[in-house]
Amino acid sequence: MHRRTFLQVSSSALGVSLTALGDELMPMATLGKSGLRVSRLTVGGYHMRVRGEEGGIKIIHRAMDLGVNFFDSAHKYHDGASDQTYGKALGGGRRQKVLLMTKAEIRTRDGAMKELEESLTRMRTDYLDLWQCHEVSTHAEVDQIFGPGGSLEAFVAAKKQGKVRHIGFTGHHDPTVHQRLLDGYDGWETVQHPVNLIDPHYLSFINSVLPNIRKKGLGLLAMKSNAMGGITNNRIASIPECLRFTWSHDIDTLVSGVETVEQLEQNVLACKTFKKMSEQEQISLLARTKIGPVGSKVENYKKSENGAGLRHRDGDSG
Repeated sequence: MHRRTFLQVSSSALGVSLTALGDELMPMATLGKSGLRVSRLTVGGYHMRVRGEEGGIKIIHRAMDLGVNFFDSAHKYHDGASDQTYGKALGGGRRQKVLLMTKAEIRTRDGAMKELEESLTRMRTDYLDLWQCHEVSTHAEVDQIFGPGGSLEAFVAAKKQGKVRHIGFTGHHDPTVHQRLLDGYDGWETVQHPVNLIDPHYLSFINSVLPNIRKKGLGLLAMKSNAMGGITNNRIASIPECLRFTWSHDIDTLVSGVETVEQLEQNVLACKTFKKMSEQEQISLLARTKIGPVGSKVENYKKSENGAGLRHRDGDSG
């Protein structure tokens, strides 16, 4: 797991103090045809729990105080501990004040439904606002999801039963896999994929599936704005550039990992003071980042150039 490099920017430089963050309005968006009103920043469920349960609870509570209302998790994150942390953090009426999502990675109907039931128990809730088919990476997985007894049957059933309000899918390995999922079922309501300033240069989600997601009216959750640390580790661009570029695209929310309250506050500050990049700024930035390095050496979660197998199967929320 590559540790995410976080936003390092002083509040004074932006003319807003961190202590006043709670007084600034959180930018909101409608998550496509789900109709959910979500904060433009979503707390990533993997990184939230990296430093333990107590730290995770503090992050969740502070995020709520600052206007974040959307929280990510997945059945597999920390062997279920991320789901459990939300269960403990959202007691005392807090659950009703947030939008909560988690994800299932098993591709069979029965396996996915078992993961859902376990997540609901861990999260101490009887419903999810969003349940997503997690980290779909290969065409063989798509075949299984859509096939007889596949996990799509669980997603459809869970929504009918009221256990989940909305359904979607995620992935970061191959945009052609996303396109097949998008084309294969009209009931999806959300999609999650990478949106960052080197994505357009290799196996681009931005240039291929993103416009099709929007044409269908689906909600779009961006992730990997810093390519799991690959952009800053390779000194390609700064964190402020990464965040501005991602938010400047046609997305609803950015799922962003933070490991401390301080990192959360810095990201919230960036969200609340965001100014969209002009088209010329984006063109200039992409011309600069195209020089390299690019490809799976930086985005190590994407299919490699030589067609080798999966290189990244960790948390989605970076």
